[in-house]
Amino acid sequence: MKAKYWLCKRKEIFFSFDSTTGKRESLHTGDREAAKQIIRAKNDAATQPAINISIAKAYLVGTDPKLVERTWAFVIQEFCAVKKDSSRLRRERAIKSPAFNFIRNKRLVETTADDFQNVLKSGGVFTQHTLRCLHNLALGMGWILAPVIPPKLWPRIEKKHRRAITLEEHQRIIQAENNTERKMYYELLWEIGSAQTDGSKLTTANINWKNRLLSYHRQKTGELCMLEIGARLESLLKQLPSEGALFPKIITLKDKDRAAEFRRRCRLLKIDGISLHSYRYAWAWRAKQAGMPERFAQSGLGHGSLAVHREYSRDGVAICPSLENYESKVIPLQEAEKQLARVS
Repeated sequence: MKAKYWLCKRKEIFFSFDSTTGKRESLHTGDREAAKQIIRAKNDAATQPAINISIAKAYLVGTDPKLVERTWAFVIQEFCAVKKDSSRLRRERAIKSPAFNFIRNKRLVETTADDFQNVLKSGGVFTQHTLRCLHNLALGMGWILAPVIPPKLWPRIEKKHRRAITLEEHQRIIQAENNTERKMYYELLWEIGSAQTDGSKLTTANINWKNRLLSYHRQKTGELCMLEIGARLESLLKQLPSEGALFPKIITLKDKDRAAEFRRRCRLLKIDGISLHSYRYAWAWRAKQAGMPERFAQSGLGHGSLAVHREYSRDGVAICPSLENYESKVIPLQEAEKQLARVS
């Protein structure tokens, strides 16, 4: 094995030369025999860990020949190999972060906690979440034999706070929006609380005028959302196309483009802390303030609940009543928001 440290002399003083980094370090002695002993000790210290790793690899190859060759690039490839297009694209986008370059081509058996710390320091919350998913995948599949970072020592994730959009903010956005289709789109999100992609993909096939129902399956979870059509929602739907997509232009946009346009509008109106997803928060908050039973709210938002499923599966799918009908029986929404502001 090639020695890592070499002996060299300069002006009667011996130095150690690191053949890996090219760095010289003074040994603070002019005695050749003493300098040789120091170099021998430094090489022994550098060689022993390498020997231990080589022995460990020899044993590991006996159980799984690929165990010592797998890199994090292989784990990344498996992590991104999911059937659902939206999940795959989201994961591929996350993995492109430069923070993962610290481990991308590193062997799994040679990865240390310091490597993970470098990734965590270079990325944000989503990077941390993705790294933990990669780590758990490799650990669960037996590609690494022990946690690189113990579960209790992972940094706490501090997510960026996103709040519900208020009625006043929603009205300001609607009044300032000149594009009729986008205006109707925001109105629909306010009425049904759907995710931005689910709302954009609605068609006339999702509307059952005979039973006055609007239904769709969430793209993210596949959960069925079914809402009763109230007077406000009916008036809005009547203004949208009677055939095909309800939003012909918006349906062709990517989610990031819809989000960017909404952020631009909020920036011009100096509205901070909200996104298109804030319409879901607002719908849930309004439903709670109006006294809507939780099972109906879950059906309207498409949030699965094992307890609700067990209780109501005997009676079929729960149909969410119109939120408008609930709001008409309670205090005005503006007063409720004032109460929330005082509590906050």
